[in-house]
Amino acid sequence: MDTFYKVTSVLFMTFMIAINFLVFDHYLEDAWDNVYSYQSKVFELEGEIREYKSQLGQMTYNVTATMYRPVREETDSTPNITADGTRINIRSAGSYRYIALSRNLLARWGGDFDYGEYIIVEGTPDGKHDGIWQVRDTMNPRFIDRIDFLCDPDAKPFKYDNVVIAKI
Repeated sequence: MDTFYKVTSVLFMTFMIAINFLVFDHYLEDAWDNVYSYQSKVFELEGEIREYKSQLGQMTYNVTATMYRPVREETDSTPNITADGTRINIRSAGSYRYIALSRNLLARWGGDFDYGEYIIVEGTPDGKHDGIWQVRDTMNPRFIDRIDFLCDPDAKPFKYDNVVIAKI
């Protein structure tokens, strides 16, 4: 009887291993396909970023970059609405990658940028805020050649000089 249990146990374990291999091998194959797909997309996006960076010299602006939080003390009475009418979730404002520009940079006041356009930002320390941002807000009229990154309400203030922006 003892031999019967041993043989049955070995057969059962072999059967379970075979079933696991057949079932999970399909999922593993799909996962690897997804990895390759995502990797291809990353390479494609990196190529686009290199292309955008090569075009930076065409129309660039040297600006001072600061940050603002969506709170009444730093905006107006509607901190959840940007100047172009976009509504945001205040708690996750920093995840939107929205930016405010000084009026001299906005087309509405004679500048080269419109609301909704994307810009590339370079030159922030450690590249922390470098990348692509969308123009959604306007700064107070007292500022010139300046950008403001929309950050979360609990973000610490910062200021970067000699930041370069360009229209994409």
